[in-house]
Amino acid sequence: MTPLDWAIIAVYLLAVVGLGVAAGFLRRKGATGGEGGHYFLAGNTLGWGVIGLAMFAANISTVHLVSLAEAAYKYGLVFGNFEWMAGFTLILLSLFFAPLYLRSKVATLPDFLERRFNRGCRDVLSVVSLFSAIVIHMGVALYTAAWVLRGILGLAPGATILGVDALMVFIIVLGVLTGIYTMLGGLLAVVWTESVQTVLLLVGAVVITAVGYLKIGGWSALTQTLASHPHPLAAVPGSGVTWGTANFLHMARPPTDPSGLVWYSMILGYPVLGIWYWCCDQTIVQRVLAARDERHARLGPLFCAFLKIWPVFFFVLPGVICVALVQQNAFGGAAPQTAADAYTFMVTHLLPVGLKGLVAAAMLAAAMQTCSAALNSTATLVAYDLFKRHNPALSDHRLVQIGKITTVVGTVLAIVCSPIFGHYTTIFEGINKLISYVAPPITCVFLLGVFWKRASGKSALITLLAGMALGFVTFYLDWNNLYRGDFMLIAFLLFVACVVIMVATTFLFPEPLKADARILVWEDWREPLRGEAGGRGLGNYRVLTVVVLVVFAALYVIFR
Repeated sequence: MTPLDWAIIAVYLLAVVGLGVAAGFLRRKGATGGEGGHYFLAGNTLGWGVIGLAMFAANISTVHLVSLAEAAYKYGLVFGNFEWMAGFTLILLSLFFAPLYLRSKVATLPDFLERRFNRGCRDVLSVVSLFSAIVIHMGVALYTAAWVLRGILGLAPGATILGVDALMVFIIVLGVLTGIYTMLGGLLAVVWTESVQTVLLLVGAVVITAVGYLKIGGWSALTQTLASHPHPLAAVPGSGVTWGTANFLHMARPPTDPSGLVWYSMILGYPVLGIWYWCCDQTIVQRVLAARDERHARLGPLFCAFLKIWPVFFFVLPGVICVALVQQNAFGGAAPQTAADAYTFMVTHLLPVGLKGLVAAAMLAAAMQTCSAALNSTATLVAYDLFKRHNPALSDHRLVQIGKITTVVGTVLAIVCSPIFGHYTTIFEGINKLISYVAPPITCVFLLGVFWKRASGKSALITLLAGMALGFVTFYLDWNNLYRGDFMLIAFLLFVACVVIMVATTFLFPEPLKADARILVWEDWREPLRGEAGGRGLGNYRVLTVVVLVVFAALYVIFR
């Protein structure tokens, strides 16, 4: 790294923190409603463009840059299914969930569950949401960002800065800076910085993909190289790689594929994970809750669906390009020693001075935007679900103070949890395995709660608790190598078990639908499709939905 690269990183960090502080100042100066509404939900002023971009940004992190390229270096494009299949669950959010969330005027999804079912369901989801925000969203993002920075800066494992492990120093610095601008600015700071950082992140990803693609010689050279050479890791002792790379550009894989992502498992299992993540997770859905009206709440997720096309080409494909470049001996015999080194290896070997700093800044942007989104959703959950529920008379100013304190505590917890992810061999697979054990009962309760008016509060609570217990048992068996199976198929089977439990207990413990919950249920699934479109052409959510479906169907036909 040259002084220019360091200067780019330093200027970026100062600019991001300054932007967050400015957002907080403007929020306080321009607030016309409750202070809490502006801090947690940006005053319900977000348009569809900002919503879609902010949802996309909250999902994109350094974890994507590193672990998707890592998975691609080892298995090819198959892990890109997690990006493209998200488009279909975002359609569900747009058509069926977003209108109900906005009509209920809730600040959090646990609040939505309480209105639909009971307080017990709210408490369970609050705990899961806090765990998700701090561990899944923040912890792994901070760890991966710090790990990548250490590699880009050329520091050896175990290197220290002022006597402290360099990895821990990076984790602390990134966490503290993110906590500062999130605490001062609230959700407005989050969506402002996300919008800027997403552009920076994509610029870095596009540059490294373009440079690698040109160096490989184009698509034809890429396919020919993959088909005619062995896997680079096959020659690395202890890698365990015994397969070739001929099918690396195909998304649908057979049961014998070493990636373990079989085509039918993806079709059955991904909706379970995707509905939880995109339709029921506070960190993601909070942007929809801040929409200015229902039309923008519907169009935002559909815009995000279009954005989800690109990660396959700019986050996953670089890993495949790296494989082909190594196969062509483009680096003079040098090669990543592990799949996890693929993205950092390309940064250090392909980019000139200055661009290395830009990509490093993009890494920081990705981690910080993920953490800021999670911090804000954590603050919202604690302020509204724990404090305001027990003390409704709390002023908005006091709620904002609680939110800021929560931001500090959440930052500390995320910093403490981050090093745990160093024990995973593949970060992306590890995250999705964890989600596959948590998501099934939540997906079940939300789906049946929204589409089946007979679903009772007791049955929902029993399903959440039983489903979490089943998920923990499955996780325990896998963690201790007592049983290992296709985690996507396991997620589907856990979901089916939860549906059986909820339907059975609903008939055992029937309850009438609460009067104030009637607006939270679609009595006819076709009802939201008949709603007011509120726009023409692509501004019509029904037209845009069809376009999204056609685009993703075409992509799967091409890359099947």
